[in-house]
Amino acid sequence: MSAASESIFAKIVAGQIPCHRVFESAAALAFLDINPLAEGHTLVIPKRAVERFDELTADEAADLGRAVREAATRVMRATGAPGYNLLQNNGSVAGQEVPYVHFHIIPRRPADGLGFRWLAQKSSPDALAALAKRMMNGG
Repeated sequence: MSAASESIFAKIVAGQIPCHRVFESAAALAFLDINPLAEGHTLVIPKRAVERFDELTADEAADLGRAVREAATRVMRATGAPGYNLLQNNGSVAGQEVPYVHFHIIPRRPADGLGFRWLAQKSSPDALAALAKRMMNGG
């Protein structure tokens, strides 16, 4: 068994752990985070247990994207927040705590104290061109 299939989110999908559903489709489930960073903090997961986003099929990723959009719309309407963060981490080094693909929709308000950290780095045009070429060629 994979870590994803044994995670809390797999148990939620299986109905073994209750949740406060916000939206559900054949492929995805959106529910309120039990330890929210803000009122309306919602998680959106695929129903198939997968650890990283790149492990989803193209169709699953598209279905999940539609579910994220629908959940975000519902969160914004219900909370009246003027903005939101959409967060998704892949791998523990990236901050993923539950080894199961999930998006966080976090409503934001002025002076809510949540903040964020973005430490941009300089890069040369040559280094960017070389990296883009590797990526265009599949790795």
